[in-house]
Amino acid sequence: MNRRSLIALPVLALPAIARAQSFPDRAVTLVSGFAPGGSTDITARLLGDRMQSFLGPNGRVVVENRPGASGTVASDWLRRQPADGHILMLNEASSHALIPHAMQGGTRYDPMADFTHVAVVANGPLILIAKPDFPAATAAEAVQKLRAGPQDDMPYASSGVGSIPHFAAESVAVSLGLGGKFAHVPYRSGGLMVESIARGETAWGVAVLASAAAQVRDNRVRGIAITGLERFPAFPNTPTLAESGIPGFDIGNWFAVVGPPRMPAPVTEALNRAINSALRDQQLKDRFLVAGITPYTRANTPADTRAFFQSELDKFKGVVDRTGVRMES
Repeated sequence: MNRRSLIALPVLALPAIARAQSFPDRAVTLVSGFAPGGSTDITARLLGDRMQSFLGPNGRVVVENRPGASGTVASDWLRRQPADGHILMLNEASSHALIPHAMQGGTRYDPMADFTHVAVVANGPLILIAKPDFPAATAAEAVQKLRAGPQDDMPYASSGVGSIPHFAAESVAVSLGLGGKFAHVPYRSGGLMVESIARGETAWGVAVLASAAAQVRDNRVRGIAITGLERFPAFPNTPTLAESGIPGFDIGNWFAVVGPPRMPAPVTEALNRAINSALRDQQLKDRFLVAGITPYTRANTPADTRAFFQSELDKFKGVVDRTGVRMES
């Protein structure tokens, strides 16, 4: 920027430029609203490890876990933090698209008005998993076993009341004509949910693939079926639910970075560039794939991210209405 163009800038723009040029001046905290070991935590750590190299000489990203109520506790906390770009959150569909519709009276925060929308990070395919001795040899047989109706030994686990796994499992039940019939056992994270199924404390559940990928590979839980319309490249032999007796079933998760409201545009744009640069990195792509995550590849400016949030908020209203599940505030 030459001297003449600098003089022509509005006076109010100069502090914003100065902030962007010095940003970050300390570590950036990337908050996960779930306990360690789940898909949000895994995605946050993989992203933070790579994006910090695109944030300049002071670029360092520290992941902090603030679990509670499927990410809503951390979301409510985030909106009251300083809007200087040093405190961010990796959120997912539960806290910002699903629970605002499912919670009676709504959430304490507005998912559109109370945050700065920075960038979409990844899609998180879901997988129906079952305990190792679940009595079915194939995905189609597992669907038929569930269709026969709940038994005392068939409770399902989720990563929390109002989480995507909770609503996805209820959507499976609704698709089988058994909505609200299966006993639900919520846990504080996807990792704890998967462990409960591995130990046989619960019989089945729908997990974000990133939370269950390692246990499926190690045969600690059985990977029954992907909940999207396409098989996941890292698990080509795992069919979809649509192939296995529930035509058209398609529910997935996603991850995105948000900040407190009214973050300066130059800081938001610097973070957006760092995230998009990380997502183009082949090493991160490979690590995401192994973890069961698909990097986001569509247009991904802050404005695109805001439009994405609004479209997902509209879409998940249909999921909530279909299951009929409601949460107490």
